[in-house]
Amino acid sequence: MEANQFRDFGKAMIDYVANYLENIRERRVLPTVEPGYLRPLLPSEAPQKPDTWQEVMADIEKVIMPGVTHWHSPKFHAYFPTANSYPAIVADILSDGIACIGFSWIASPACTELEVVMMDWLGKMIGLPEEFLACSGGKGGGVIQGTASEATLVALLGAKARAIHHVKKEHPDWKDADIAEKLVGYTSSQSHSSVERAGLLGGVKLRGLPTDESNRLRGDTLERAIKEDREAGLIPFYVVATLGTTSSCTFDNLEEIGPVCNVNKVWLHIDAAYAGAAFTCPEYRYLMKGVEMADSFDFNPHKWMLVTFDCSAMWLKDPNWLVDAFNVDPLYLKHDQQGSAPDYRHWQIQLGRRFRALKIWFVLRLYGVENIQKHIRKQIGLAHHFEDLVKSDDRFEVTEEVLMGLVCFRLKGQSNEVNERLLKRINARGTIHLVPSKIREMYFLRMAVCSRLTEKEDMDLSWKEVRESADDILGE
Repeated sequence: MEANQFRDFGKAMIDYVANYLENIRERRVLPTVEPGYLRPLLPSEAPQKPDTWQEVMADIEKVIMPGVTHWHSPKFHAYFPTANSYPAIVADILSDGIACIGFSWIASPACTELEVVMMDWLGKMIGLPEEFLACSGGKGGGVIQGTASEATLVALLGAKARAIHHVKKEHPDWKDADIAEKLVGYTSSQSHSSVERAGLLGGVKLRGLPTDESNRLRGDTLERAIKEDREAGLIPFYVVATLGTTSSCTFDNLEEIGPVCNVNKVWLHIDAAYAGAAFTCPEYRYLMKGVEMADSFDFNPHKWMLVTFDCSAMWLKDPNWLVDAFNVDPLYLKHDQQGSAPDYRHWQIQLGRRFRALKIWFVLRLYGVENIQKHIRKQIGLAHHFEDLVKSDDRFEVTEEVLMGLVCFRLKGQSNEVNERLLKRINARGTIHLVPSKIREMYFLRMAVCSRLTEKEDMDLSWKEVRESADDILGE
């Protein structure tokens, strides 16, 4: 493909994407295809001679769109949002055009330096303490990871390296493997499954601790667990606190957890994957009180801050624990400026990395902080509107306090089986899409405000679908 064809193809694709997003309400949110639908639509082998770009464009609707779940439809209410905006899409075009692999400063200085500055911009936007920011002049700094799951694992490996280092100071004859066997970490029973997975990948024990009646991890619960494990000869080393749990968007009590971690010299990592974007609005920062006691913090701009996937923002007070743990420095990766700027390959699992800071730069410049705050506040307002609709029907109950853009609800006084039938009926109608969750054996439905295109009328339509489905189920 030559440049003139690229220009034509690119313009056609931009038009297609804009039309897709602006008319997305007209599409059924969840596809009706069965597994294996796509293979019969394609040749059994790659073409020997090239197709035209026009033929490729024609196949998008025939082959791809029948199997797409439309995450950016205002009728999509499953999981949590995944962000989308035109500035981020354009930034990805530029990133793919530059196509650098920014594993070190010299591999593309702009890639590293823009990331350093953007992480400071973001950190200031959400009210992080200065110790986390590169501009503070201290050790702290930020890095873009692929996902919050990666950040949890990276923080765990940093905490593991720090714990082994400190133990070996007291017991120089102990082997690393013997120390690792004694390490134990903690998280809430409501934390994301990726935390448990990080423990498996990191080769350490992780305990899920019970929560209070509001589904929050509390300081006294953590303190008891640490005391029990110390008495059993284990070495507590890592805690993951969640701000905005996946099931119900509840917030662990940082003001209680933080001092317990600091006194016991345990690494505290904060997973704010979804809710962290809301801290751009000062009125929600009370939910992150105690953040100054953390060692690392992560949230996903690619969930709620209009930056397309993948872009997970992680900050560390002392990245040296990661750099030391991950430092494999062959001659062909060395350069004369080492030490003068971050080499981000030492801050992550993989070696290569894309120019993801461009997406943050474009979105923050073309929206401005003010409009990102408006977007967050609008979506929280839409969630409260749906909450009011649920409460207006005495057949239903809201099961969790609505703090962000998620409403958890169920048919009041009905069994889990009846509520499960309700969800299946809602999704089978094909107009909207929800997923459930379960806490303490209580099954409930989750209504997440996901699309940046969502308006009050969309939430009214979604409530109509829920209400009519309930009429059917209860009528049976």
